[in-house]
Amino acid sequence: MTSETRTGQRRSVGGCFLWLIVALVIVAALAAAGLVLWRGLSRSADPDVNPALSPVRRAYLELYLSQHAAELAGPAGGGASPVAFTIAPGEGATAIAENLRAAGLLNDTELFLNYLSYYGLDSGLVAGSYELDPQATIPELAEALGSGRSRTLELSFLPGWRSEEMANYLSVVGAAQIDGEAFSDIVRSRSGVTGGDGFLASLPDGASLEGYLFPDRYAITAETTAAALVDLMLARFDAQVTPAMRQAYGTLGLSLRDAVILASIIEREAVLVEEKPLMAAVFLNRLAAGMPLQADPTVQYALGFVDGTWWKAPLSAADLQVNSPYNTYLVPTLPPGPISNPSLASLLAVANPADVDYLFFVLDCAAATPGAHAFSVTYEEHLANVTRCQ
Repeated sequence: MTSETRTGQRRSVGGCFLWLIVALVIVAALAAAGLVLWRGLSRSADPDVNPALSPVRRAYLELYLSQHAAELAGPAGGGASPVAFTIAPGEGATAIAENLRAAGLLNDTELFLNYLSYYGLDSGLVAGSYELDPQATIPELAEALGSGRSRTLELSFLPGWRSEEMANYLSVVGAAQIDGEAFSDIVRSRSGVTGGDGFLASLPDGASLEGYLFPDRYAITAETTAAALVDLMLARFDAQVTPAMRQAYGTLGLSLRDAVILASIIEREAVLVEEKPLMAAVFLNRLAAGMPLQADPTVQYALGFVDGTWWKAPLSAADLQVNSPYNTYLVPTLPPGPISNPSLASLLAVANPADVDYLFFVLDCAAATPGAHAFSVTYEEHLANVTRCQ
């Protein structure tokens, strides 16, 4: 081998070595930049590093996450609309990651799991139903699922509850940001609500939202406020009470408020849905005849919270003499407002009362179906029905 050849080889080896050094410097710079970016992201989220990690595992995860800093900063999945997502009780992080990927919320399950492992979040994901942003980053997904922040909670309001019972229910279930007292204040004052603008404008001055808080199931999140929930309930009422129903009320000579008041009484009186149109007919017939409705639930509403309940039973003779515009034993008209929040069945019964001449009803103790009532036209028939059950 000539000296020139050896010299050329040395130059070639030297050149390769130089390029190797340059490449290593570039890789190191990129890694450093990724580490800076990743640490910036981690500081903004400010989770605590998992103290249970071994030094080797921690070093590996730091390097891995720094190399994927750009992916951590971008959307974890794809799509534009919020996605419903559920974590089942006892479901592990690996299964959750696969489900996120299947839902289009996560592209890289390994990156997600390593992020959880580094911060010790893999065993702290909260079971429940969520509405997740498809543009959320992996840190944002981890925070939402670890805190339950975007979890949805289903509330169930029973027909016939008065607003105070709804408020108490909210306090018991601890519904997100909804405080029972705040809910009651909004119901009383109607402040801060936008739902049901059309019919709310027709309410008398000082009238509460009692009767218009449609009893149903509502899915809310941790961000749902008391005012937002009330808006949902009013909007549901507005959607359920159709134009045809409102027209039917008008044909009967009832305003929407009159119909809601009557439906709220029927809701508390009836046990069987099939009897609601009969009760609607009884009350409408009594109003047409100038007779007081003599409905026990209106007295219960007037009494308020007594002996640990909002619906005292049985009522005493003294209770029936309580001085209140809601006492329909003394006042021969509808009470000034609804006494409960009625179901759709009760609202429909007022729109479609039975074609009967009944003026009275009483619980039928001899009926084959528990909760059934005996209906009658004359007072004598009514007394006979009452006597039979004494």
